[in-house]
Amino acid sequence: MSTSTLNTSENKTVKAGPMLNAYPDSIGGTLKDIAQFIKSPKLKDVFQSFYILPSLFNTDLDRGFSVINYELNEMLASSKDLEDLKECGIAFKFDFILNHASVLSKQFQDIIKNGEASKYKDFFINWNKFWKGHGEMTADGYIQPDAELIKDMFFRKPGLPILMVRMPDGKEVPYWNTFYQEVKYEKIDAQAIMEAINIQYGAADAIARLVNDSLDAKKRPKEIDFSGFERYKDSVVELLESRRKYLGQMDLNIKSPLVWEFYEDTLKKLAEYGAEIVRLDAFAYAPKEPGEKNFLNEPGTWNLLEGVRALADKYGLVLLPEIHSKYEEKIHEKIAEKGYMTYDFFLPGLIIDAFERNTNETLLAWIDDIQKKGIKTVNMLGCHDGIPLLDLKGLLPDEQIETLIKTVVERGGYVKDLHGQKNMYYQVNATYFSALGEDEQKLLLARAIQMFMPGKPQIWYLDLFAGKNNHEAVERAGSGGHKEINRTNLTLEQIEEGLGKMVVQEQLELLRFRNTCPAFGFDAKLTILPSETHILKLQWENNGCRATLEANLKEYKYKINSYNC
Repeated sequence: MSTSTLNTSENKTVKAGPMLNAYPDSIGGTLKDIAQFIKSPKLKDVFQSFYILPSLFNTDLDRGFSVINYELNEMLASSKDLEDLKECGIAFKFDFILNHASVLSKQFQDIIKNGEASKYKDFFINWNKFWKGHGEMTADGYIQPDAELIKDMFFRKPGLPILMVRMPDGKEVPYWNTFYQEVKYEKIDAQAIMEAINIQYGAADAIARLVNDSLDAKKRPKEIDFSGFERYKDSVVELLESRRKYLGQMDLNIKSPLVWEFYEDTLKKLAEYGAEIVRLDAFAYAPKEPGEKNFLNEPGTWNLLEGVRALADKYGLVLLPEIHSKYEEKIHEKIAEKGYMTYDFFLPGLIIDAFERNTNETLLAWIDDIQKKGIKTVNMLGCHDGIPLLDLKGLLPDEQIETLIKTVVERGGYVKDLHGQKNMYYQVNATYFSALGEDEQKLLLARAIQMFMPGKPQIWYLDLFAGKNNHEAVERAGSGGHKEINRTNLTLEQIEEGLGKMVVQEQLELLRFRNTCPAFGFDAKLTILPSETHILKLQWENNGCRATLEANLKEYKYKINSYNC
């Protein structure tokens, strides 16, 4: 097996072998089933590591990215499952969400219970404290920031990113809420109303029925029509508000010492689970200052990363900051310059573009860029999100990107606009196999190219099994469910059937070759060999070993030769 590694700092290395990427329930239904899959003789020497998505933990929303705490999800995984995988030589990559935590976290629940008396009152960002002196208080109880301070701020959704939270004394306090939020009102019955106010049963029963019908119609308590029962309105609205429940992800206050204690406790726990790499999700939103752009603020973002890296160093962890940005903004270069690994979000679109235009032009330019600038990447084809497109701006002309979008959409994909803003494309949601026109030869060629690209290859489980777009799953998920097109869980029976297919077997051989051939690695030499424009010819050399790929971008065929491997 290849021992070529990336030395990120003292006593920390990352091996360059392939990394499986899946949810803990993606294969079979539990992490135990995935361990069984990886231990299969057919998977021998295929994977070096495993990126397990965060539904591995105690989470509630966004299929794992709303974390209640970092204890293992007992429905999906156990410490024994992790130990079984480690015994197979598997290292782990886990997510750590720096910007936010679930409203169901113990910290936020303590605020709801104890209000200003909570030890965690500053663990999250009190909107009014943050903007004090920088705006005007509204009649609704939150500060409207001064226009010049907020005009350039980036928010992920319309309006101000706040959730009004009811304190034990009935006071409403706004908290910063960048991502999802939902306020839920429990239905009531006549007895609940009678316990709260002095009212006869008949009136209480009638009010309960009209209230519950209104809640079903998605009305908020103050919007309910209490015609005929006006004298009870304020009391019933107060009752409903007192029983209010929340879902969502609340932004952490990185100026709080308790947040930094939480950061260290979490990194320590992930290391104990067997983490090698920790993916920092949503880190660019965490540093906030009045008037700053609210995304990748400088120097706040880099100060945050350095603080987290100091903690990670204590536990031998390698950090992988995750961020989508346009190539032309060069943020990936800044991350690399500061000594971090970074994602190659450009490769998935570049390969499709190379296939459509039968040219190596942009792939060669990107490889040259990686090498000259010393960028250490994790690369991929598909993933749990989508095929990145915003990232390509500045690397491909806009018209080529638009053609790429149209091609993938014609093959059944969905366009995800950037946070609802039209013509600000972000990603296309599709399986990578479907994005390639469900052509097995193209999928194998794409995988071969990935294996010869610089960096550590990450393999989405559904790509491995040539998964097709799941439009039924999108329909079942309803509004906002476009990502389910590429998240189909596979049964063990489907896995066993898939392992018998040539497209799967040939991918496994490519992965095994990448994992065991000593020619590859972060410390190996990659050479671009001369070729015609429709041929991509790459050669890796290390410790007397050599591996060469000749990829035909017109006929969608490839040849691999190796020496001393």
